[in-house]
Amino acid sequence: MGAALSRAFRNFNVESRAHRLIGKDKPSPAPMYPGTKETVAAVLSSHPEIQEKVFKRDDKLLSRLKEVYVDSMDPLPEVKHEVLPPASEFRGPKQTMSSVFLNIDVESIPKGKIAIIEALTILNNYKQSPQTWTAERITKEYNLNIQDTKALLEFFRPFDVKIIAPKKNEQIEEE
Repeated sequence: MGAALSRAFRNFNVESRAHRLIGKDKPSPAPMYPGTKETVAAVLSSHPEIQEKVFKRDDKLLSRLKEVYVDSMDPLPEVKHEVLPPASEFRGPKQTMSSVFLNIDVESIPKGKIAIIEALTILNNYKQSPQTWTAERITKEYNLNIQDTKALLEFFRPFDVKIIAPKKNEQIEEE
């Protein structure tokens, strides 16, 4: 309701207002700050040749400006198409017990990458038996880079839950 009302006022008598603005000789400049106005007046009064140059019509300059014609066209925006690797660059996810229970529906994984469930499975398998799950075996099985696999096994660890049993002789007695 409010938008329609404001649109009506904005569009009211647009054509006559446009003709009135076009018919004006020269738009009036913005008002000067009083201090600036005094400074400009002092400079112009002390240097009358500047005032002549400002108000003199330069026909040579006007003729050059009339010769200039600028035709501007915006370039078409570039559409970036994401090129997907061929189907051979993808692999299916490995079935693990945790992925079965969590019902993860990842259909394809790019070669060189692993899903979170697979990363946790790799870390857990390596923790349980590092002799059988070596970096080379993990690299072959999951199509990974050997350096990334070594970094994964070196810097990431699955959570360890340790339950520390309290000592029986150190009980707090109430007073």
